[in-house]
Amino acid sequence: MKQHAPLLAVVLSLVAGSFAVAAKPGWTENFAEAQAKASAQKKHLLLDFTGSDWCGWCIKIDKEVFATPDFKEFGGKSLVLVEVDFPKAKPQTPAVKTQNEGLERKFKVNGYPTLVLLDATGKEVKRWEGFDPKFLSDLKQAVGSK
Repeated sequence: MKQHAPLLAVVLSLVAGSFAVAAKPGWTENFAEAQAKASAQKKHLLLDFTGSDWCGWCIKIDKEVFATPDFKEFGGKSLVLVEVDFPKAKPQTPAVKTQNEGLERKFKVNGYPTLVLLDATGKEVKRWEGFDPKFLSDLKQAVGSK
């Protein structure tokens, strides 16, 4: 068993590292896959432009909105969720970094958090900049949910 300990340590660190790179639960970081899914399922996409490990308002919206049962139920049923992250310490693959920089330019994001709602065809429907306590009710209205 002792001879396998170094190999086990490497495998565990790789597994732990893969979780550190992933988007928050229920969200994806792959925009192309999310866009295809939204189109096929006729759902809206919600892009969360965030600085997940340094932006205070981003952390606040994660805790006070995205982590709530109400958002999780609504988001899971009505949206395809995409985290477009710009962390300072959390590792990302070069492909994710390049994708996120391109999305930031395409959607003209100037600060975090910025939330962009797209329809199933990829057309921008609405956006929110900064933390807004009415965000979830505004989002539901924009999607057409009661």
